[in-house]
Amino acid sequence: MIIAENPKPSLDEFKALMARIDVVLNNCALSNASYFLTRGGTSLEEDVRDVAMECSKNTKFEGSIHLVSGATFPDIVAAKYYGIEVKSTTSNHWKTIGNSILETTRISDVERIFLTFGKLSNPVSFISRPYEECLSGIAVTHYPRYQIDMSLGKGETIFDKMGVSYDELRSMNNPVTPVAQYYKSKLKQGESLWWAGDRVEAEVPAMVRLWRSLSAVEKDELEASIYVYFPETILSSSQYKYDRATLWLATQKSVINANVRDSFSAGGRSPMETVDGRYIEMSAVFRKIAEHKKLIVDILTTEPSELLCENWMTAIKPNRIAQWIDLVISETSDISKRADAKSVLEQIFYDCNPQ
Repeated sequence: MIIAENPKPSLDEFKALMARIDVVLNNCALSNASYFLTRGGTSLEEDVRDVAMECSKNTKFEGSIHLVSGATFPDIVAAKYYGIEVKSTTSNHWKTIGNSILETTRISDVERIFLTFGKLSNPVSFISRPYEECLSGIAVTHYPRYQIDMSLGKGETIFDKMGVSYDELRSMNNPVTPVAQYYKSKLKQGESLWWAGDRVEAEVPAMVRLWRSLSAVEKDELEASIYVYFPETILSSSQYKYDRATLWLATQKSVINANVRDSFSAGGRSPMETVDGRYIEMSAVFRKIAEHKKLIVDILTTEPSELLCENWMTAIKPNRIAQWIDLVISETSDISKRADAKSVLEQIFYDCNPQ
């Protein structure tokens, strides 16, 4: 990291400094490419520091540049208010993964940041641009990070796509929320965000497991959750009825089930009591719902409204059980089945008082 202690120069002066740094770095690359092929990480930061010190002579930055250790953002701070983030790749392109969108390690006084990017493959080359002009999208490792593309044209940044400026996003208490909303708006059928979305810390298991390896208790809990979150799995006749459930198992629970349909539709039919005391033959899924009644009620009554709203795609009403029953029966296109299905579900949950 580089810290400049002189009185604040203008932004134009900082841009001029960055232009000189670019020229010197590229001239050095032309004359000694083999040297840069061995650099990267902290070594390249040291190279940029040396070049910055040279280029700062006879400017307001002269004599004020110092290397400071520590995992802070950006790598170089100039005149307190300006910064340089150093990135590199050994591949023959101008792309890499950048910093976290949360910017929790950002030096608070830094107002403007340039990105100095070294392409450390033949031909070695350097480009420096304003940081926000190089951010093409969001990638997720253990938290959302910017994708860097030094070849972006005007109007092609992630901020142009989202309709929010870099400074606006970085100043938000939780910048993950608008990012998740943007990417969710672009999802196609059969797609899902695997990362936390609105929740910064995702409680996604580190291990990926097969459905058949789960205990009976774990299967029961997941089945109950799927019935609650995805009402279409119960009565819908769509060939895509299990798509959302399959994606949820994989992305949020790290569970792979190659035969979700068999897991949830097998079992034939079972006699079920209606709210008026009749017994009728119903799909075995209703027997499973009755077996999972306590788990289903617990989920319906304790889950945050935001999560139910996201999965149900509708506002949450005071009586969640009654609302869930209505969502279940609305998934069948056979009007004649709705009355029986509703009567059976109301009987199962009668002591929970759905209204």
